[in-house]
Amino acid sequence: MNSTALPQEIQNLTRARFADWLNAHNIAPYRADQVFKWLFVHRAESFDQMTNISKPVRTLLAESFIIGRLKIARTQQSADGTRKYLFELSDGEHIESVLIPEEDHFTLCVSTQVGCAQGCAFCMTAKKGFVRNLTPAEITGQVLGALKTLAPEERLTNIVLMGMGEPLANYDNVITSLDTICDGDCGLQFSTRRVTLSTSGLVPRMAPLGLATTVNLAVSLNATDNKTRDMLMPINKTYPIEVLLEACRTYPLSNRRKITFEYILMAGVNDSEKDALRLVKLLRSIKAKVNLIPFNEHEGAAFKRPDDAAIERFKQILHDRQYTVMTRQSKGADISAACGQLAADIKKYGQNK
Repeated sequence: MNSTALPQEIQNLTRARFADWLNAHNIAPYRADQVFKWLFVHRAESFDQMTNISKPVRTLLAESFIIGRLKIARTQQSADGTRKYLFELSDGEHIESVLIPEEDHFTLCVSTQVGCAQGCAFCMTAKKGFVRNLTPAEITGQVLGALKTLAPEERLTNIVLMGMGEPLANYDNVITSLDTICDGDCGLQFSTRRVTLSTSGLVPRMAPLGLATTVNLAVSLNATDNKTRDMLMPINKTYPIEVLLEACRTYPLSNRRKITFEYILMAGVNDSEKDALRLVKLLRSIKAKVNLIPFNEHEGAAFKRPDDAAIERFKQILHDRQYTVMTRQSKGADISAACGQLAADIKKYGQNK
């Protein structure tokens, strides 16, 4: 061990990579299972708590690694029970995560970047611009942070990587964090069936994702023609609709899984009957289901939410053509926690803790 080396964040490692480190230091690799159970099952915050590890090994671990925890700088709670966490990172940057109440469980919406480089016209995160990628520890740290706030009777069962940032633009760190999140033995023990990654369409990373993990894939489509999608989502100029949908057709899906296509409905932009019929044709031959998301209006937004009749008409056209379609009732809009509203704006939190 190089005595001048700075300790590294242990939660940035996969269990397999940590086992390799142990082996290189003449420590039995099976200790990786014990340490990771302490970190993610028992949620230990120091190596001294790991009582089934010998004192000399704990000392070496403490000299070589740190166990970081994200600081919750502020929490806001919506009238509908949604909670939004403002996490402060070690370099002073901030990110947001959203805990969404469902009928008998919670879903956590997790960020993967500070800001975002995609520049989608309808998203508040885009206004922040891109600052940096999150580390694996900062991604899993949001889950650990949210779990710590839950009451004994509350259950967090679902994770969605749909917060700030484009997950596939931070591919390696996201894959490492998913390895820990979905590790059923020594990690955070979430089923891959209950974890969803949403992408704006970073096509070259889609097939590798499907080979690396079996988490659910959601694709943010939002338009049925390239002109409209170019305007809404600049990534479409690099990977237009036909290229994106071909990547979806060839995506390595597990049995009985479908790709979720997220479609934010904006009045007069993409909510017409013609748009709905074009969407039906575009998704033909893809194992697909559709999430319709009425636009969440926010300060300075150039778009409007369609009226309820237009939303229902769009949904019915898809339903009549045998598509599984849901209208997502976004929660947390009163605290800017709904889809497209995350910006980690510290000033908006006031003194609410």
